[in-house]
This record gives sequence, structure tokens and C-alpha cells, in this order.
Amino acid sequence: MRRQATVFIFVLSIGFVLGQISYTIPEEMAKGSLIGNIAHDLGLQIKRLTSGKARIFTRDSDEYVELSRERGVLLVKERIDRETLCKKTTPCALHFQIILENPIEFYSVAIQITDINDNAPSFERSEKKFKISESAVIGAKFVLERAVDLDVGMNDLKSYTLKPTENFALKLHNNPDGNKNVEMLLQKPLDREKQQNINLVLTAVDGGEPQLSGTMLIVITVLDVNDNAPVFTQQTYKATVTENSPKGTVVATIKASDADEGSNSKITYTITNTFDDVRNIFEVNEGNGEVILIGNTDFEESRSYQVHLLASDEGGLTDSCKLIVEVQDRNDNNPEIKIMSKSTLISEDVKLNTIVTVISIEDKDSGQNGNVNCFINEDIPFRLKSSENYFFSLVTDSELDRERASEYNITVTCSDEGVPSLSSSVTLTLQISDVNDNAPVFERSSYEAYIVENNTPGLSIFTVKATDADWNQNARVSYILEDSSVNGVPVSSYVSVSADSGVIHAVRSFDYEQIKDFQFRVKAQDGGSPPLSSNVTVKILIQDQNDNPPQVLYPVQTGGSVVAEMVPRSADVGYLVTKVVAVDVDSGQNAWLSYKLQKATDRALFEVGLQNGEIRTIRQVTDKDAVKQRLTVIVEDNGQPSRSATVIVNVAVADSFPEVLSEFTDFPHDKEYNDNLTFYLVLALAVVSFLFITCLVVIISVKIYRWRQSRILYHSSLPVIPYYPPRYSDTLGTGTLPHVYNYEVCRTTDSRKSDNKFGGAGNQNVLIMDPSSTGTMQRMQSEKNILDEPDSPLEGRC
Repeated sequence: MRRQATVFIFVLSIGFVLGQISYTIPEEMAKGSLIGNIAHDLGLQIKRLTSGKARIFTRDSDEYVELSRERGVLLVKERIDRETLCKKTTPCALHFQIILENPIEFYSVAIQITDINDNAPSFERSEKKFKISESAVIGAKFVLERAVDLDVGMNDLKSYTLKPTENFALKLHNNPDGNKNVEMLLQKPLDREKQQNINLVLTAVDGGEPQLSGTMLIVITVLDVNDNAPVFTQQTYKATVTENSPKGTVVATIKASDADEGSNSKITYTITNTFDDVRNIFEVNEGNGEVILIGNTDFEESRSYQVHLLASDEGGLTDSCKLIVEVQDRNDNNPEIKIMSKSTLISEDVKLNTIVTVISIEDKDSGQNGNVNCFINEDIPFRLKSSENYFFSLVTDSELDRERASEYNITVTCSDEGVPSLSSSVTLTLQISDVNDNAPVFERSSYEAYIVENNTPGLSIFTVKATDADWNQNARVSYILEDSSVNGVPVSSYVSVSADSGVIHAVRSFDYEQIKDFQFRVKAQDGGSPPLSSNVTVKILIQDQNDNPPQVLYPVQTGGSVVAEMVPRSADVGYLVTKVVAVDVDSGQNAWLSYKLQKATDRALFEVGLQNGEIRTIRQVTDKDAVKQRLTVIVEDNGQPSRSATVIVNVAVADSFPEVLSEFTDFPHDKEYNDNLTFYLVLALAVVSFLFITCLVVIISVKIYRWRQSRILYHSSLPVIPYYPPRYSDTLGTGTLPHVYNYEVCRTTDSRKSDNKFGGAGNQNVLIMDPSSTGTMQRMQSEKNILDEPDSPLEGRC
């Protein structure tokens, strides 16, 4: 047993190694027999076969060879019969590929099968009968059936022998195709009266070692008188038929003639092919010689047929011819697509020209019908690269982006060049795995949010949202409050950010009057490695709430003094008495103030400007009007709910101070003084039983003390009464008082001994009095008065 190995290895540009190795083995080797050390012959290590998952890829369905990865050898898997595998074709070879992965490599292997002499020559029939007329002439030939030897080469059929050779001799004719026509020649006239039946033995011998042979018995019946054999018009006929033609198609018509007459000229046509499929595909009409198609002709199985025909007459004379039928190819086979190796998942950052899949294409048709072109669907980042023997590799053609396409359904379509063209397709599904190549992106470039002051700490203000185009962990976004300060205070003491949801919460309660807005930055960071992030600016605007009531700036409400505005009785309608000035520290409509007259001694005499707070007369002042007028003005803001403040304005309707003094002496003491007096009275009553004598002495002493003081000062309780000259007016109309009042007060420990000092403003008269004190007041009508004198007794008291 011999094995020969020839190795051809070369590198292709498509990125994988293609090698070719050839072995030669005889047929009929036992199962498990060693074919060759493939690892050694290819220069591969055995661990490479194991790690690369080496396997055999064959386009045929039958597998005669198996690969042992552990030993690195090729073994016979099934018994190989050369005659079954290749019939008469030489040389006979098995072709397959060995595929390795990581990286992808494949090698072509061819195993040539040599013939052994395991088939003896044989005849289709063990006996052949002839009816030969005794009048057959010397040299008459009779076509004998050829023997068939399935072996080839030296083991094929070599010679024939015919015994006995008394009447007949054997003659062989070599055909151009290498076959031999076997004829039996009459070399001695027949005599039916001497011998009616003759038995001959035809032996076929091959050239093998040892020689094998086969025999056929020839039985000859000698007939009387038929001395003309049929003769074909041609020794060789040619015809063509298209593959897959319908049954019943007439392929050709053969014709033979016989010079005899009557029944001896009647010719019968038969097919003499043996041990092939001819008689299963063709039949001949015995009477007219038409060769008819009865089976299927497949160009891919056989491209031509040789039909051997025999014409015989009733006397047993024969002639032979050959019909060569050429089969024309039709495009009846779709290209076959077989996936040799493929990847189902690749990373989006793979390099260009990375091999994804290797496929093999085969079309059993020939010529243009067998030329195959393959292509894939457009607008995908892949392309097909072809190599020899119709192997294609699918490689990356441009950068992949999982965020644009996470999966590709790649359809590989292969079509031949036949008319009409036939095609096949296969769809490959390829998943793209993610890498962290996208930073989180906020929905907006900046955010503004509003929150009403006096909020509850922990209140959710709003939510920032960022999305990451990546997948899974790479797309998991966390939110972080970046370090910064607001008015020197860390921003974390104002707000907090939920790491998972991006919800921003207020950490403290905000006061619009202290801070109106602030801003900070929030970072969105993904969960990739390394992580990617982006920032956004968030501005928080504090919205005002009506939480502050109006504050009255004028007139000033004092605890111990009463301020009165003076209106002359000659005042006309619309006379400006005074103006209530108030402010609200809130903003917007919460700070819009309106003024209303809530209570008044005489509502028909005064009115208050709704917007400016000006108190004016609404009719002519008369002598019947009371000198003492008390107005209660309420100031309201425009908030919801609204807040308000009240102010009491005392107005004196008089033309002179003495008139005012006489009317205002009975003004009540302030509330605090009355409360203290009540307290003393209650206390005195409570302890009267214990301290009656003591209290009586104290009361008498107080009375005496007051009587002595009354001799010094006027016994009165006068309010402060401002006096306006008749030509006084509010010339600016801006809602603020354009007048300046200067007061200087000097007090002793006893309020009844307090003195007042007045500084005059041009053309103004102002009167101030403590209602708890009794003293004299002097009116100043010019800028030079006794208070300006350095020796003034009042000024000296201060």
C-alpha cells in the first residue's frame, strides 16, 4: 500500500491561508486505515487543530474520510469503492477542505483513489443464441456481446478467446474511444445436416494480477438459406438532445436494409448496451428504428451517451452501428450556497476588513450557466471578497455603530449567467455588541425652574433628564451635583440631586426677599469603563409669595405722641390734607398697594386716593365741622390672600392753634398709661385692707405733688397738630411728602417736665405734644423765634 502526499501552500489577500495537499491511496482500504499525517504535512501543530476546531468540509453528502484532531491524521471513515465513486473516470479523486477557526484558515485536500483488480470481466447474459443459415458465406460476421470490466487501467479488460475454433474465428475491432467490438467470423461453411447446433464459449480476460475472467455460452442454431445480412446506412450516427427533455422525444432514427426478400428481409432493431444506463434512458422502435427518450437526461451526470444498435433479420443475420447522443446543458441548477464558518456577534469597534463569514458557492451547470456572481444588500458596512474556486468572505467595509444599527440581516444572493438566470440567497444575522463611545446628552442645553418661596425642605423642584445612546451598563446614567457656592455658601446646602432619577430637591426653605435666583451645574455620568459625562447649567428662580404685609412709613405711629394734620376751614374741595406712604417688601402684584378709608369721623368730608394714598377734602369745610377728626386708613396689597395694615390719621379742622388746643385737651391718654393706672387701682383695692393707711398717705402726697406742678405748666393733654398755611399744596404729585419736619425732644424722668424744641421749615407750622404732659407751647411763625436765641430757657433744658 502506498501513500503519496504533495503540499501546495500559498497566502491570499483576503486574510486567510489556503493550502492544497494531495494523497494517493488504493481503494477498498479497511475502515480506520491511515491515509496521511495531515498536521505534519501542513506544518501545523496538533494543538492548533484542537484550538482551531479543525473539521472537514465537503460539498458531497458522503463522507469517506475523517479527521483525528488528537493525532493530526486522516483516517478512512467508510469503505471506498473506486468503481462506485468514479465508474470509468480516471483519475479518481476525493476533494474536500479542512477548516480552522480563530483565525479562519482552510486547506484543500485531494485524495486520489487507485484501482485494484477486484472486478472480473462479465457479460450481461450468460448465454447468447444465434440462428445462422447454412448458406452463410465464409467471412460472415456475427456481433457478439462485449464484456464489461469495472476496473480501469491495467486491471481493465484485455483480451477475448473463443473455443472451439473449428467453424468460427474471433475478430476484434478497436474503436477510437478505446473499446473493442467483438465479432465472430465464419471461417468454414456450415452444414446443418452434419451439425444443427454448435456451442461455443467466449472468454474475456483482464490484465490484472492475478488475472480474472468471465465467460458467455454461445448457442448457434444452423438455419437454412438466408444469405444476406442487414446493412446500416451509417456506421456511426450522431444526435443531440437537451437535458430534461420530456419522455417520448424522438432522438434519432436509424436505418438498415436487407437485400433478401420476404421474411428474410424483415429487420428488427435492438439496443445492445450492457452495464450502463443507456437502456434505461433510450429505447428503439423494433420496426422503424426510431430511438426514443424514455428516461431523464441530466447534463451534470452525463454529457453524452453511446447507444449500440443491432439490426437483425429473420435469418439471424445482423449488422451493428453506434449512435452518439450529445446532451445540451440547460440552466436548471440554482447556485448552492454553503456556509463554511461564520460569526454571529462582533464588537462595534472592530477593524476594517475583519472576516465575518466564509461561504462556498457551487453551480452544477457548465459554461455561462455555471458562472456565478454574488452580491449583498446595499447600504450596509460590509462587502464580499472573492477568491479562487468560488470561495467568498464577508468582511467589514466601514466603521460600525451599534447606536445606528444594533443588528444586521445580511442577505447574500448568488445568481448564474444563464438565460433565464437562476439564483439562491441566504440571510445572515449579525449582532453588534456595544462599547462605551457615547456620553450622556441632556434633553436641553440649560434648565430653568421655578419654586415658590417658603417651600418645605425636601420638596421636589423638577427633574433633569439625560439619555445615553449606548446600551446596558454603558447607558446607565447617574446624576451628580457639581461643587460650587451661592453667596459663599455651598450649593449642596440649597439643593440636592437624586443620582438615579435626576430629581432636584430643595434642601432648605427659600426666602424671595433674601435670594431671588441662583444657578449650579449637574453632571450626568454613564456606567461605562472608562465613564463618559456631560454637564448642564440649572437656574432656580424663587417666586415671590405674599408673606409680608404693607409697612406704613408716614404718618409715623408713635407710642406716646399723637400727630395731627391741620386743615384750615377755608380749604377748598380737593385740598391735600396729607399723604399715607407705605411700602411692601414683596414683589410684583404682591407689592401693588391700594388705600381705602376704613373709618372716619365724617366720611363725607375726606377721601383717600386708591393708588397714591393722598387724603383730600371732598367738599368745602364749614364751621359746623368738628375740629377733631379721626381717620382710619387701611393699606392692602394685591396678593392672594391679600395682607393689610392700618394707620390712624388725626386731623384738626381749625384756623388757629388756640382753637386746636381747646378741642384736643380731652384727647385720652395713650393706652399704656391707662392700663398702668388701672393696674394701680386694682392693686390698691387688693391690698386696701393691709395698706389702707399707707395708700391713703401716698394718694394724698401724689395729689399734692400734681397740684404744685400744675402751677408751673398748663394742666392739659394736647396732641401734636401740624399746621399748613393756606397756600400749601403738593406740587410734585409723586405720592411722597416734599416737606421736611424737624423735631427735637428733651425729656426728664418725669414726663410732665418734658420740653420740646421745634426746628421750622419754610412756611410750615408743626405742633407736637405729648398727651401725658402738661406744659406751654409757643407757635413759631418765622424762622427767627425764641428757640433760636442762645439764652432760651427751653433750649437750655436740653
